[in-house]
Amino acid sequence: MFWIKGSLPRWVVFFIDIFICAFSLTLAYNLRFNFSIPPHILSNFHYSLFFVVIVRAAVFYIAKVYSGIIRYTNTSDVVLIFISISAGSIIFSFSNLMSLFFITGKHIIPFSIVIIDYITCIFCLVSYRLLIKVMYMDFAYSGKSIINVAIYGAGEAGIIAKRAMDSDPVVQYNIIAFIDDNPAKIGKKLEGIIIVDGRELKKLFEKNKVSNLVLAIQNFPQHKKKSIIECALNHDVKVLNVPPVERWIKGELSFKQIKDVKIEDLLQREEIHLEKENILKQLADKTVFVTGAAGSIGSELAFQIATFPVKKLVLIDQGETQVFHLEAEFITKYPNVDVNFVIGDIRDENRIKYLFEEYKPEIVFHAAAYKHVPIMETNAYEAIWANVAGTKILADNSLRFNVSKFVMISTDKAVNPTNVMGASKRIAEMYIQGLNQHCKTRFITTRFGNVLGSNGSVIPLFKKQIENGGPVTITHPEVTRYFMTIPEACQLVLEAGAMGKGGEIFIFDMGESVKILDLAKNIIKLSGLEPGKDIEIIYTGLRAGEKLYEELLNNAENTIPTHHPRIMIANTEVHPISEVEQSVNELLNLSKKCDDFNIVRKMKEIIPNFISNNSIYEELDKN
Repeated sequence: MFWIKGSLPRWVVFFIDIFICAFSLTLAYNLRFNFSIPPHILSNFHYSLFFVVIVRAAVFYIAKVYSGIIRYTNTSDVVLIFISISAGSIIFSFSNLMSLFFITGKHIIPFSIVIIDYITCIFCLVSYRLLIKVMYMDFAYSGKSIINVAIYGAGEAGIIAKRAMDSDPVVQYNIIAFIDDNPAKIGKKLEGIIIVDGRELKKLFEKNKVSNLVLAIQNFPQHKKKSIIECALNHDVKVLNVPPVERWIKGELSFKQIKDVKIEDLLQREEIHLEKENILKQLADKTVFVTGAAGSIGSELAFQIATFPVKKLVLIDQGETQVFHLEAEFITKYPNVDVNFVIGDIRDENRIKYLFEEYKPEIVFHAAAYKHVPIMETNAYEAIWANVAGTKILADNSLRFNVSKFVMISTDKAVNPTNVMGASKRIAEMYIQGLNQHCKTRFITTRFGNVLGSNGSVIPLFKKQIENGGPVTITHPEVTRYFMTIPEACQLVLEAGAMGKGGEIFIFDMGESVKILDLAKNIIKLSGLEPGKDIEIIYTGLRAGEKLYEELLNNAENTIPTHHPRIMIANTEVHPISEVEQSVNELLNLSKKCDDFNIVRKMKEIIPNFISNNSIYEELDKN
């Protein structure tokens, strides 16, 4: 209990250090004279011993050598001992010279003794501290569980990660190997631990019972990171990640900062390289509106816009609580940005007109929308008034107040829509494309799939179900979706907005579609559990309006490349604004009766390829 709860008083450590110095000097004399000290040397030994003890004590007191907790001895403690002993030995050498030439004509301590004492003293002081540390670690970890760990990265971050894990007071981590891709390091040892070739990772997992894999490389290529994580998960190895250096606490890595790898690490792609000069030209010294600013996409868009020198940023959302939290975070991150937080509903024409008159925006990013497919399927009226009427009100006011650019965020569900939500977004796309034909305002649409971590995303739902012990619910074993991270999506929105000349529907490279079943299994494995054993997976059937597979282009569309490899332009049919406006006005007037069937019937007239799926509106398609 003393080892765990107590520590030696500082004065006890001080006297132990002085005793070791006295012992070291005695040992030095004996080593010098082969343990047979001549009488004439021995007669003066007590004077030398007294002098050494006084000098060492003074130096130790000034340098505070005794102040460190011995069981936590580290490199800085060893350096302090080295400096203090060196200082004392320099004093001895200087005193010898003074005594030889100016006082007695003799050495106080023979120089050979000074050198031997210097070596033995450092050795004894450091060894005694390390011995105490080892004894403490053995005692502290006795009875604790031992976890076998492999560290990917035999560089500085890997060493620091190992030392951080060594300091964990709860669990004993047994580092069985460092893993690295550098051929010059493979086969060598780092702090006594073998360095293994990264290509042998699978063999390492098969031959050793590895529980955790720590990723300790700061700039991991995304494809490499993904393959490593997948290999680990296939062998039931939990994966941990060392955070970037800038997030270390006061430049030091704490064990608590080594976190579990997130599912986003498996779905992310390589970093996007933006044409920031084009975005800067678009946003510099401009007043910018962001609607839906408290949502997952809107808030990230606002944060990214704030990194550019905008004149004013106006963030609009109807959710009071969400705006409150957005304001608190925004002021902390960007205290010097001129920003206004506005509670407003895009469906309120008077409110929106007032905001345009008050702030006179030059650029509008429209992210406000209702987006949950099953809910909108039974609330067609709300889908129309939020996604169609709200967009129309914003677009009309943008035209009226000479907004330079209007960028709308759409969805892949607008392609060959099978649900009310996707169809409502397609009608909004058609309206702003039509407006773009006869006005100075440039109307631009961006279209992408699901975003990781957004409100209502499947990933937070899976995590919550796992925390509750399961089961994890999936609509269908074959369902797939496209995924993109929120920052990635917003970066591409800014890039597309900057390059847009008006009328385009920009679609983003979403990578390969992801099977939701595989996604659920990986999330369960990343939680340290086994699918089907610890957490059951059950199928609930497709929800109203859902597809098995999402699309980014409809069958009649093709794409035109842009200078950015991740952004394409959809080659779509543009309908005359007079035709679209008449249809939209008829739809809005019809929707006032709150008859969802008639609303959806009209939507199908406007969009002939709107075929309902797994929905109560399928009977309309039969007619």
